[in-house]
Amino acid sequence: MREVMTKSMARNIFYGGSLFFIIIFLALSAHSHRYIVTTSTNEDTLTESVKLGKHVWEKHACINCHTLMGEGAYFAPELVNVMERWGVETPEEAHEALRNWMEAMPTGIEGRRQMPFFDLSDEEFRGLADFLLWSQTINAQDWPPNEAG
Repeated sequence: MREVMTKSMARNIFYGGSLFFIIIFLALSAHSHRYIVTTSTNEDTLTESVKLGKHVWEKHACINCHTLMGEGAYFAPELVNVMERWGVETPEEAHEALRNWMEAMPTGIEGRRQMPFFDLSDEEFRGLADFLLWSQTINAQDWPPNEAG
C-alpha cells in the first residue's frame, strides 16, 4: 500500500528544508566574512601612501584598462603582480620603475594600444607604486598566475 503525503508533511519538509539552508547560508557567510577580514587582506599594513595610490588608481580609472586580481578590463596587463614580474623589491625601485614606464607612454606608435599620459606628481607616483606593491601582498590564493611579461 502506498502512503500519500499530507499537507502537514509537505509543510514540515518545506519549513525544515528552508531552515536547514538558511543555517547553511548564514554559516558560510560568517566564514567568508571572517576569512576576508582576517586572512586575505593586509589591513594593518595600509599606509597613507597606499591609500593615496588607491585614490590615484580610482581617480584615473585605471581599472577601465587594467585588471587587478582579475577584476577590471582586459585591454591592458594585470597589475596585481606587476612589480614581482618586473623584479622590483623595494618601494624606491617600484617608484622608479613605475615612473619610467608611465613616462614612456604613450609611445605614439600608430595602431598600438596606448596608455594615456597622466600628469602625476612625485607623491602620486610613489603612492601608486606603494599601492601596487601592497596589492601583491593580498592572499589571492595564487591568482593570477605569475607569468613573465
